[in-house]
Amino acid sequence: MTRSPSRAGGRALRAALLALALAFTLTSCADGAQAARVRANVLAFATDQQPDCLDPQVSPLDVTAMVGRNLFDSLVEMSADGSFEPWLAKSWTLSPDGRTYTFVLREGVTFHDGTPFTARAVRATLDHAVDPRTKSQYAASLISAYAGSRVKDDHTVEVRLSRPDAAFLQALSTTYLGIQSPVSLRKNAGKLCGRPVGSGPFELTGWTRNRGLTMKRNPAYRWAPPSARHSGPARLDGLEIRFITEGTARFGALATDQVDAIANVPPAKIGALKVSRQLRLLRAEAPGVTNTAFLNTRSGPLSDERVRKALLRSVDLDQLVRTVYFGHYRRAWSVLTPTTPYYAESVEDSWPYDPEEAGRLLDEAGWTGRTPAGIRTRNGKPLTLRWPYIQEVHGKISTLAQGMQAQAKQVGIDLRWTSVDAGSFIQMTDSGRGLDMFSAGFVRADPDILRYWFGSSMTIAEGGGNVFHLDHPALDKALSEGLATLDPAARARAYATAQKELADHALALPTFVPVSLVGTTDRVRGLRFEPHAYPLFHDVSLGGDR
Repeated sequence: MTRSPSRAGGRALRAALLALALAFTLTSCADGAQAARVRANVLAFATDQQPDCLDPQVSPLDVTAMVGRNLFDSLVEMSADGSFEPWLAKSWTLSPDGRTYTFVLREGVTFHDGTPFTARAVRATLDHAVDPRTKSQYAASLISAYAGSRVKDDHTVEVRLSRPDAAFLQALSTTYLGIQSPVSLRKNAGKLCGRPVGSGPFELTGWTRNRGLTMKRNPAYRWAPPSARHSGPARLDGLEIRFITEGTARFGALATDQVDAIANVPPAKIGALKVSRQLRLLRAEAPGVTNTAFLNTRSGPLSDERVRKALLRSVDLDQLVRTVYFGHYRRAWSVLTPTTPYYAESVEDSWPYDPEEAGRLLDEAGWTGRTPAGIRTRNGKPLTLRWPYIQEVHGKISTLAQGMQAQAKQVGIDLRWTSVDAGSFIQMTDSGRGLDMFSAGFVRADPDILRYWFGSSMTIAEGGGNVFHLDHPALDKALSEGLATLDPAARARAYATAQKELADHALALPTFVPVSLVGTTDRVRGLRFEPHAYPLFHDVSLGGDR
């Protein structure tokens, strides 16, 4: 059955911000930290977010992808070098025109409800992702070229695209396109957020909102991806995911042995973790978009490229990022993180801290007057940049933003880092009005994520994140070329050009490279990260005395 992706379903920015704000507001820190440890071979993992929905084709949240990786398998696996290996698909071919993939599927796989994995499950999952009734908030945008699937036999499926899409396999490798039981999709329609059914190494057994969720080992599991250290059932009997929003409380739960591992170790606590003989730190830089301030290039002061360049050169990110995050994050030069395929090292050092040059650019742009407080003016109007944020979502970068605010003021830019409620923020980003910049980051192990944020056709109304309706033809051309070719050299050239356009024209202000910082007790063995820097638990075991 052929379907077209839902425009509303692609609005991951709005949905993610709202869901995150609600998750941070509702999660009980104390209850999560004090939960009793009733288990034997069950790992307790605390994270600072909770899912909004466990249907991977609906939710855009990182925590949903992290949890879902334990519940769902994918057709292919992305390797550390960016290539793709068989998983639920044994092999695949691509037609000469780049528009039809034919997947030969693995046999002997079953879902948690006992349904056999067949080509019908692949078709049902992809159709579910793009069905407007699903209201997908991200998955539909990953496969916007999807034009339908044809079941050739139980273990062969033909997937048709409306155009060549070099990022299609990478999309299929994500949790967001994890394969669901077709019986569950049909029978549980409307209830999948609470109890979706996959074929992964763990099966969901319970979810208490604002506290945590539980999973048990899938004893039938025999189809782990190639990177796994063993192909059989998980070594753990189960998993407990606990929601502890506040960083100090989460670290305290680890330090006092209330949990075995935590996500997002507060950088200020890493020193204490490193000197402990019982605790360990694991880290992985995430692929995708760095923590970035997106700039309003369409209206207001930042519509002038000289003002944008002045802003970038007014902040000493080397010093700020090192100080604020205790040396555990590095400053960003590109909107893409260094672990993202086709990251361009050529943009590094392209816009260093240079307040004198910032001042010269502002003079050239006509901002030559001054208020009594030292803020530059033009025609009597002060150079004010509105930078709203949601405390529950952006609180972690508040100290960095305040440092940037102070440094920008030294060259005469009034950077207004202002707290607003989630509803106001979403209204601003939906309309692109009432703000000159906003901060966000996004995890994806493919440079096509740039098109989501900067493609001229990827506005909020069209399911993208181009809040300010940027229309930059040279950037559009590079992003289209990068998506249309499978030639690695051609993709590298296209995305190098795209990153150069972003830097040369100061179309965004990248700040720091996000890092997955996981703390564990010394009992946790075998924990590692998948390509999106989410922790993997299939190979984990617990050893030693409690």
